[in-house]
Amino acid sequence: MTVQAKNPFTWVEIYVDDMDRAQKFYERVFEIRMAELPMPESDGEMIMKSFPWAENGKNISGALIKMKDMRPGVGGTLVYFTCDDCSVEESRVESAGGNVLQPKMSLGEHGFCSIVMDTEGNSIGLYSMT
Repeated sequence: MTVQAKNPFTWVEIYVDDMDRAQKFYERVFEIRMAELPMPESDGEMIMKSFPWAENGKNISGALIKMKDMRPGVGGTLVYFTCDDCSVEESRVESAGGNVLQPKMSLGEHGFCSIVMDTEGNSIGLYSMT
């Protein structure tokens, strides 16, 4: 078997209860602007806000999703966001309405990470090499 250096993840969905509150949290912590993704077949049952994406740019392939049968919460999949220095984004978490669960810690030769909770109760990771 050949090991490829290809990222196997293509999309991330972070489930939310309050879309406006969650959107403000992620936009403030990561200093980004999210865009609404039209959902013509959903009849308002699903609302999606996309993380920034640009051809040949720095991209986050995923969205915040508000959907009747999918709930946010702790203990599920943990998504890590790449940062230049995870302490920078970590420093904006509490003022954006979230909580720091694990302050920046060393992973030895593998870099650093922080674990935070967003305004919806989802735990997310922040990762950097410095």
